[in-house]
Amino acid sequence: MTSPLFTVFTPTYNRAHTLHRCHESLKAQTLRDFEWLIVDDGSTDGTADLVAGWQAEGRVSIRYEQRSHLGAHHVHNFCLEAARGRFWVKLDSDDACKPEALGRMWHVWQSIPENEREGFAGVTGLCEDQDGRLVGGRFPLDPLDCTSAELQYIHRVEGEKWGCLRLDVLRQFPYPDNVPGDFIPESFIWSQVARRYKTRHFNDMLRIYWMDAPSLVHGMRNPCRNAAGHRLMFQKILEFESGYMCDAPLMLLRGAGQYVRFSFLSGKGPLSQVRDLPAVRARALWLAGLPIGLALLARDWLSGSLGMSQRA
Repeated sequence: MTSPLFTVFTPTYNRAHTLHRCHESLKAQTLRDFEWLIVDDGSTDGTADLVAGWQAEGRVSIRYEQRSHLGAHHVHNFCLEAARGRFWVKLDSDDACKPEALGRMWHVWQSIPENEREGFAGVTGLCEDQDGRLVGGRFPLDPLDCTSAELQYIHRVEGEKWGCLRLDVLRQFPYPDNVPGDFIPESFIWSQVARRYKTRHFNDMLRIYWMDAPSLVHGMRNPCRNAAGHRLMFQKILEFESGYMCDAPLMLLRGAGQYVRFSFLSGKGPLSQVRDLPAVRARALWLAGLPIGLALLARDWLSGSLGMSQRA
């Protein structure tokens, strides 16, 4: 079987009422060399029947995989094994994209000199909301070639972004399978990718980021539920990004405080916290962030959220 240029990956869990946005978007793509890989994390809302109808319609090449409900990072790892494309694009189950989205990504990738492409993980553009308003900040240059860490700490560009990654790069950095909970933030991956690869950033708004659906993983009142996954993510940030302390001290101090907070919430005391940060610079940042982390932990206790987590 010929491999497609893109694998568009959509993880879904009980989103039959919004998944049509992805389908309509992909039917309209001007570049047709892609597969749509839908990984269903145990939906019970008729998603399977909905997708079967689209497969019978035949307007989009759809692969539908059903799994028992395990969580976002397990679904991500499954996709890395199942995807057949050269590039990987994640399109969330409540979002949409412009008809030119995949074509523009491919065009921008080809604009990178061929002898430099090995050092790039992919290309990234902008997002807009359902009313056409920019979500997040623009890039200061177009194109802007830098790592995701440089984008955050040096260029100070924040907010939702969207693009494609080389699948061979992404497969180097899977999520660990033995972490309690059902979510590990994506920065766990990006902090590792940024150590070796740059991204070409461009100021086209290609993803339509709908604001009407509550997130499946963010905003939970139970900080213990995915404390281990958040701890792991902040550990990688301290381990790999502490060298930007002079560029963004407050940002990294907050990250160190969150590492302390989620370490305690996941049952890791000070000795374990230090032991898991072998670099001297990361340990120094941990020490500076210790009072912040303890204050955040105290806030969790005073807010009653830890009490609720015990009943959850």
